[in-house]
Amino acid sequence: MERVDVVAASAFYPPVMEALTATYAVHALYQAADRAAFFAPLKDKVRGIATFTDKVDAGLMDTLPRLEIVASMSIGLDHIDLAAAKARGIRVTNTPDVLTDDVADLAIGLMVAVSRRLVVADRYVRDGGWLKGSMPLQNRLGGTKLGVLGMGRIGAAIAKRAAAMNMTVVYHGPRPKPEVPYRFYPDLAAMAADVDYLVVAVPGGPATRHLVDARIIAALGAKGAIINIARGSVIDQAALIGALADHKLAGAGLDVFEDEPRVPEALTRLDSAVLTPHVGSATHATRLAMGRLMLDNLAAHFAGKPLLTPVA
Repeated sequence: MERVDVVAASAFYPPVMEALTATYAVHALYQAADRAAFFAPLKDKVRGIATFTDKVDAGLMDTLPRLEIVASMSIGLDHIDLAAAKARGIRVTNTPDVLTDDVADLAIGLMVAVSRRLVVADRYVRDGGWLKGSMPLQNRLGGTKLGVLGMGRIGAAIAKRAAAMNMTVVYHGPRPKPEVPYRFYPDLAAMAADVDYLVVAVPGGPATRHLVDARIIAALGAKGAIINIARGSVIDQAALIGALADHKLAGAGLDVFEDEPRVPEALTRLDSAVLTPHVGSATHATRLAMGRLMLDNLAAHFAGKPLLTPVA
């Protein structure tokens, strides 16, 4: 039986790539030095694209007239032109739920690292600072207030963990959720002014670009800290750096950035910022689960069965 041609836009976790290549005729776009030459023999053959965070835009879709499905090994979809896919009748899937716990764990880890200055403390020991005296006292999390921006799956998982740590949880989103036991703030600035920590857990894309801008950062103030495990585009990064540098914000824990993997030097120099390289879902178990769900969506589509997690 002839195998279906699928473009791998990204390099996947090795067990996922092995399963993909065992099932399909896989063409590795991420290895192509010349995209035109890469697509020339494939444009009338490819029926699927598998991607992680690599961009799938209208131009790529137009290059592949037989394209039927874009399966993304991610929860975020800002790297895929959903409107273009819908206009062309191309199905799109993602991998929600399976990465929720890992991302929520990292958010809490970043919050602890910022409040207790764990990165600074580690360096304090390594550099011999402890031999000269005790490190200055830091801040506790218990008894403080956390504002969750985006009470979706991940936001709810973060809230649950924070509540167990004796933090008061409140949230902001497009609308209140009756099933959520936390106070809802209809105005983001008002919530920012009333919390000690603001965790960003909304999708990326034009609708949320710079949602956390200079005004929101100023409302959070010198007592506050921002944690972002969502998308770098949600925060005005220049405003954030300025507030940290001027001590108008206590700290930031960032797993995502506006122009990944490029991070401004001004940000890397700040001790008040804890930085991780977009590793929210980067555990063996979760990447395998994400890959399996992506593969299951591809299999369902090509077998003519309902998609497991369709978004378009």
